[in-house]
Amino acid sequence: MAPVFSHGDLRLYLLSLLDESPRHGYDLMQALADRTGGTYTPSAGTVYPRLAKLEEEGLVTKTVEGRKTVYEITEAGRAEVAARAGDLDGIEAGLADSVRLIAEEVRGSVRDAMRSLRADLAAAAGDERRGAAAAPREPGVRGLSREQVHRADAVVNEFRARVRSDLRTHVARGGALASDVVDALESALDEASRAVTRALHH
Repeated sequence: MAPVFSHGDLRLYLLSLLDESPRHGYDLMQALADRTGGTYTPSAGTVYPRLAKLEEEGLVTKTVEGRKTVYEITEAGRAEVAARAGDLDGIEAGLADSVRLIAEEVRGSVRDAMRSLRADLAAAAGDERRGAAAAPREPGVRGLSREQVHRADAVVNEFRARVRSDLRTHVARGGALASDVVDALESALDEASRAVTRALHH
């Protein structure tokens, strides 16, 4: 994936965030994660040197409040933000594209996982039917069926845990979870359920 911020864009975007209100460093890092839908979570080693540079240029000032250092934009900083409004519009458009790309990747991952799950379940059901037809009175068939049920449970639980973990991690990092992503997940799961029902009744 291409970098979220091109050269120099992060400096300007930090300045624009401070134009909205004074902030401390952690607040700025959280704001960047929120605005990029979790596609970019900057480190202190990325943010603070740029803040120091902005301070050297006279575009921001800092004051220490207890354990926190609060940064505030100066009039010179506001003038730069105003002069580069067009550049900021371009940065905002790029951030929106990044969030859309993340949503598309989540939808693609769900579709791929469900296709794989449907194929595995259909193959298992086919094996089960062939085994039952070959030895319908074999006493171990019911035991084998129970074993396959446990295997299917494990497959479903593993998928659930993986998707749940991915979604929770994405949101915990400040990522946006669009309703159409959840709709796509619900639709894929519903389709998989119908595929299992069809495979079992063939």
